[in-house]
Amino acid sequence: MKEEWYAVRCVFRWTEAGGQPYEERITLWRADSLDGAIAFAEAEAREYAANTGVDYLGLAQGYETGQEELAPGSEVFSLLRRSPLPPEEYLDRHFDTGGEHQAG
Repeated sequence: MKEEWYAVRCVFRWTEAGGQPYEERITLWRADSLDGAIAFAEAEAREYAANTGVDYLGLAQGYETGQEELAPGSEVFSLLRRSPLPPEEYLDRHFDTGGEHQAG
């Protein structure tokens, strides 16, 4: 079986005072299957949680890139979600809630 690149999103909750933010991390893994990539990512997620004092929430979503080699512009994660919300409300609900920690 050929190894391909997989992206896996894991979700964490910071235990610090001041709002306990959630964190979504997407990591890239070279593996021979999606299950293998998720296993790598979950092991790394547990290590990350232990080293940074966050809680790993046990959610790992994987994405098979279908590529053996990545290049600039390669799609590394995609998630489809059905929603009856119009675009502005959808973005406000899922991506621009006002609680994001963003630089700039």
